[in-house]
Amino acid sequence: MSEIVKQKNWTKIQAEGSWRIWRIVSEFVEGFEKMDNIGPCVSIYGSARTKPDEHYYQLAIDMSKKLVENGYGVISGGGPGIMEAANKGAQEAGGASVGLNIVLPFEQFANPYIDQDKLINFRYFFVRKVMFVKYAQAFVLLPGGFGTLDELFESITLIQTNKIEQVPVFLVGVEFWEGLVDWIKKTMLDRHKTISEKDLDIFYVTDDLDEVTAKINEFYGDKKGGSLSPNFEY
Repeated sequence: MSEIVKQKNWTKIQAEGSWRIWRIVSEFVEGFEKMDNIGPCVSIYGSARTKPDEHYYQLAIDMSKKLVENGYGVISGGGPGIMEAANKGAQEAGGASVGLNIVLPFEQFANPYIDQDKLINFRYFFVRKVMFVKYAQAFVLLPGGFGTLDELFESITLIQTNKIEQVPVFLVGVEFWEGLVDWIKKTMLDRHKTISEKDLDIFYVTDDLDEVTAKINEFYGDKKGGSLSPNFEY
């Protein structure tokens, strides 16, 4: 390949990189503009593969309804499965139903239970995750796959390192989460000392939906005086 051709290819790569920066910026701008006025919300994470006739689908609906009844809207990933159930529960209960959809070559499409003025489609996972975290007063994680685990560890890492204010984190579904939590305690804490004892206090494991809403209300009643806002600024 001649030097002229190499230079042209490199120039093209640089131009594409510059345009990519502007696409990223535009996603942040759209996200901030739409999310700044949604009010207090809770981010609910979970599998896109959970079917409507499965237990955790109905549990996500019930969880969302309870959150709305307690004055919170719901933020989901905007897709099917647990995400759809979360939006469905919020919409049926008359609360804010936010969907942060990610454009994928398979599996993901926006579900029909998102408020149309609160649907945002993202190209980049990292921009989407900023919106999940910035605008949530709590995180609720139901059973899911790699994406749900990514969102779990992203959230608790930001809390552990004080990059965001501590907010309540709930792992709902004891039978699903107990193996992971047991490994965290026995392997990470006891055997290898890669986390501290207090890090286990970042999250709760429960099957009790009333406990989730009670702890969120208690947290903000004691520490925030009822004044809720985005929990960190970039």
